[in-house]
Parts: sequence; structure tokens; C-alpha cells
Amino acid sequence: MRATLRSLAFEPDPASLSAEPTEFYLHARLIVGPSDGPGEESFEVTVCTPQWLARACSAAGGIYDGRHHLIVNLDEFDKRALQDWLALRVEPLEGGTWTEIAERLGRLGHWEFEDYRP
Repeated sequence: MRATLRSLAFEPDPASLSAEPTEFYLHARLIVGPSDGPGEESFEVTVCTPQWLARACSAAGGIYDGRHHLIVNLDEFDKRALQDWLALRVEPLEGGTWTEIAERLGRLGHWEFEDYRP
């Protein structure tokens, strides 16, 4: 079984960023499912610049938990480049079950079923 990136959405809309976004963050929601069948699940990651991360770290007293963050150092926000980069991290993943794949994807973004107990 393999994973495929079905869609990617940002909040806020990257078009709302300034022309030279040196300090920003936004949330990215990846919708990922098996490449050979139906179904999909959500993985969320915070996309931010080093400058935003430095300020968040300072505001948190010097220690900041960076799990599920993707740090970008771009002259300008490039949605297509980010989508391509994420697809290259998602689509090579293989596993015997969807849960195996989802747990690996959970290292990149917060899986909607992370820590779920029935």
C-alpha cells in the first residue's frame, strides 16, 4: 500500500501574505489517502519562517516545541514548490496497512487520529 497527497489547503490564504513574507506562519492541511483505493485522512503542519519561529520561541520563554512544523526560508512564498516538496515526502511511503503509513506521516504533520483510543 502507498500514500498519495489528494489535496493541500492553507489557512490563511497565502495570497494574503505580504509581497516579501520574511516572517509568517500558516497552517497546511494535507489530505492523504491510499493510492490504490478510497479513503483519506487529515494531517496538519505549521509552515513558518525562521524569523517567525525565533519570535515564537522568545515569546514562549526561550523554549518552543517544534513538532509538526515545517520551516521555510524563501524569498517569496511558493505554493507550488511547497506542494511538490510535501508530495515527495508523502508519496514514496509504503506500508502493509494504512495505519503504518499514517503513523509515519504523523512525523510530518499532526494526524487527525493520533493518540486515538477506542
